[in-house]
Amino acid sequence: MKKLTGIAGKLTTGVILFGILLGAVCSTVGYMEFTTVLEQQYNDSAYEIAETARTILNPDKFEQYLETGQTDEEYENILSRLDTLTDATNVTFIYVARVSEDYKTLTYIYDTVNSSTGFDRYPLGYTASDLDEKHTENVIKIMTEGGRAEKYLYSYSKESGAHTTAAIDVKNSDGKIIAMLCVEKPMTRLENARNAYVLHVVFWTLGAIVLFIFVYSIILRRGVIKPIEALTKEAERFAQTNLPSTKPLNITQRDEVGILARAVEKMETDIAEYTENLTAITAEKERVNTELSVATRIQANMLPSIFPAFPERKEIDIYATMNPAKEVGGDFYDFFMVDERHLAIVMADVSGKGVPAALFMVIGKTLIKDHTQSGKDLGEVFTEVNELLCESNSEGLFITAFEGVLDLVNGDFRFVNAGHEIPYICKKGGNFEPYKVRAGFVLAGMEGIRYKCGELRLDVGDKIFQYTDGVTEATNANNELFGMDRLTDILGENSALPPAELLTKIKEYIDKFVGEAPQFDDITMLCLEYKARMEG
Repeated sequence: MKKLTGIAGKLTTGVILFGILLGAVCSTVGYMEFTTVLEQQYNDSAYEIAETARTILNPDKFEQYLETGQTDEEYENILSRLDTLTDATNVTFIYVARVSEDYKTLTYIYDTVNSSTGFDRYPLGYTASDLDEKHTENVIKIMTEGGRAEKYLYSYSKESGAHTTAAIDVKNSDGKIIAMLCVEKPMTRLENARNAYVLHVVFWTLGAIVLFIFVYSIILRRGVIKPIEALTKEAERFAQTNLPSTKPLNITQRDEVGILARAVEKMETDIAEYTENLTAITAEKERVNTELSVATRIQANMLPSIFPAFPERKEIDIYATMNPAKEVGGDFYDFFMVDERHLAIVMADVSGKGVPAALFMVIGKTLIKDHTQSGKDLGEVFTEVNELLCESNSEGLFITAFEGVLDLVNGDFRFVNAGHEIPYICKKGGNFEPYKVRAGFVLAGMEGIRYKCGELRLDVGDKIFQYTDGVTEATNANNELFGMDRLTDILGENSALPPAELLTKIKEYIDKFVGEAPQFDDITMLCLEYKARMEG
């Protein structure tokens, strides 16, 4: 038979150990029960002999014998009968003795020895310290209360071997306990029987274990090991080829191994299909990523990104940035010359993220720029753009937007707000302060909305800062928002910086605040500085 290794070896070893343990437990329990029963039988037999021996005695003459040290005919007759009883019952000793008051010594009255042992008997009046301390409790009980010993008396000596002792009281005619009669019965047969029992149990236990292991190994080999080996080889083959097997495993069992085999076959088929689908999905994802990368570049190119934007214009300095949360974003900014003396700036935020928001952003940006014309009221611009966006808004998106037009000659700044954040104004030599403007309804939110234009006057040296909610709603790992207060403080601390340096500084503050937390929204900012008046 092939050498059992791995799981087979573990299972077989476990069964062997269990069999040995079970055999040891059964043997021990059987040995103890067997010993207890036989020892009890030996002890009961010894007590029967002791009761018989007591009927032979004449306790009333014990004191006379001990005082005089002389025997008589009756004494000799009783001693002879005790000898006969000793040999006939095959006991080692029968003796009668007086126990000292301290229960430590015996004074022998009668002592008989089995003739086959070769031991010498103790003469009348012989005193010996033969009491074992472990039997003192029983001796006290016998000499004070009478009857038998409460506990089983067992002794072993090199001379007589293992033996059981039956001890009973001896009373005179007045009912007084005056001596103790003991019968020591050899337990040689018990020892031989126990040894034979142990040998038989060990022999049959080992035989049963060997037979069981033989049969168990065959069943284990056929029912578990061979199928598992087949499954292991199939798993190794599949790991190398990644192709499902063309041949069935031919494991027809209905137990757990059979269920595992069928599960492996199905798993191979499923993994092969999953791998094929994953390959196709990966290729598609790479294609989408490529297209998104192109879309990102297209979107970036749609926003003014060359700075300084108008190097020939000394009247203005403008700078803007947009950092999308995804590959493409919904925020957008724009700035362009409406005519020779008017500069338009736009800041907007499309609801949603990703490609839909980016596409809607393109539409909104294009419409706002196309409708912003010289001399046209900005309220009318947003009113027309809103109607057009509502017509093509099947996805339910909307845009918050802010547009302002600066007259470079006189500093008039006309603006319109469609639900967007209010701008910050910094007067020359001062700090940025939020400028409260009327917030109209969002673009593409509802048809028929009329927007109104507002106006303020900028002096040379003044600045305008506009942004999207991605700035104030930037969130750190503790779910804290960057907020208007922090933005106001940072703008105030850096009001003297030119637009490009100002936006860079704000972005640094935002990045430090956010830390490792992910960016959830687009971050877009624009700053315009009115540096000089244009000659009219």
